[in-house]
Amino acid sequence: MSLSHHLGRMTGRDPDEAHRAATPLELLFDLTFVVAFSQISSQAAHFLELGHLSTALIAFPFMTFAVTWAWINYSWLASAYDTDDIYFRISTLVVMIGVIVVALGVPDVFHSIDEGHYLDNTVVVAGYVVMRVATIALWVRVARHDEARRKTALAYIVNISIAQLGWIALIFLSMPVGITLVFTAILILFELAGPLFAETRFGPTPWHPHHIAERYGLLVIITLGEVILGTILAISAVVEEHDWSLEAALIAFGGTALAFGMWWNYFVLPFGDVLERHRWRGFPWGYLHFFIFGSLVGVGAGLHVAANVISHHAHVGATFAVLWIAIPVLVYETFLFGIYALTVMQFDPFHIWLYLGSVAALAAGVIAVMLGASLGVGLLFIACAPAVVVVGYETVGWRHGAQMLERARQV
Repeated sequence: MSLSHHLGRMTGRDPDEAHRAATPLELLFDLTFVVAFSQISSQAAHFLELGHLSTALIAFPFMTFAVTWAWINYSWLASAYDTDDIYFRISTLVVMIGVIVVALGVPDVFHSIDEGHYLDNTVVVAGYVVMRVATIALWVRVARHDEARRKTALAYIVNISIAQLGWIALIFLSMPVGITLVFTAILILFELAGPLFAETRFGPTPWHPHHIAERYGLLVIITLGEVILGTILAISAVVEEHDWSLEAALIAFGGTALAFGMWWNYFVLPFGDVLERHRWRGFPWGYLHFFIFGSLVGVGAGLHVAANVISHHAHVGATFAVLWIAIPVLVYETFLFGIYALTVMQFDPFHIWLYLGSVAALAAGVIAVMLGASLGVGLLFIACAPAVVVVGYETVGWRHGAQMLERARQV
């Protein structure tokens, strides 16, 4: 192992490399997404607590996609071609700066959608320009050094360049929000199609299945920080209003148990083992994680709303707040079960019972608050949603999971 970081050749890493793990540089890179997700969560919470539901529902997915897609672009490239030389390190620094710029543009997007005239994504696009200058530079280097995958690298360059020109064009066209969102949807589909076209048409890049599974798991953990932050805000609001009380204890336990249960749910299946055997399943697996990351940020936003309801700073009530904690948890559980089934390409009827039990716990939380229970009680019921899955898996489901995993390895 060399202790220097002199320029190397980006010919691709060994996809079967033993003990491949996330690098310190990748962990540092992920910290920028803590800021970006926090910006999205706080802005969504602000407009939800004002009752501006349409603003939150439009701006939230747009910004969640933008930030998550930036992470995905870098992480899969790094899994295949991280040389850890000075070129790659400086390129990563540039991408990190771009992510920070994107985070700074989040409030503009939310406020412009709320005003309803046009979508102000100028700062966000500027951040993407910074990121993509570095990303294209890395792919150019791959095209020069990895002759076997040159066409794949060139396809990435073309897709990224065309998409970026499209985002820049939206700034200068200044169209109404509705029309802009239509073009935005088209560009998003174009972005998503780029890697699929490049890898299926010209050959796959040598990404490492266990490494990429670990990278996604680490971002899940980082995003769960938004749930912890929302819990702290809610506890602080209770303490400020009523000092330390049973309600503060319920929120502290409920919020922490919710984060812990969602973490436990995610790491039930060793995704890397399945992706190693079925590499092409990485596309639906990776893309569906948009909903996983978005739902976790959404739970944090819901808890933030709950904090403002408790402190009487919100224009909405307790039922609204608990609903916007329960809905993201429902999205999380739904897509997690879906990702599980699609990754192993099998269906287990037992999962239906676990899922229904999870939904029942969420419904109980919302109904309890509607009937006059405190937010702490509602949150405790919601925390039972992932707990149902944990208990079911640890008592019975692990046997089903082991059998499904073994079948997936043999196919």
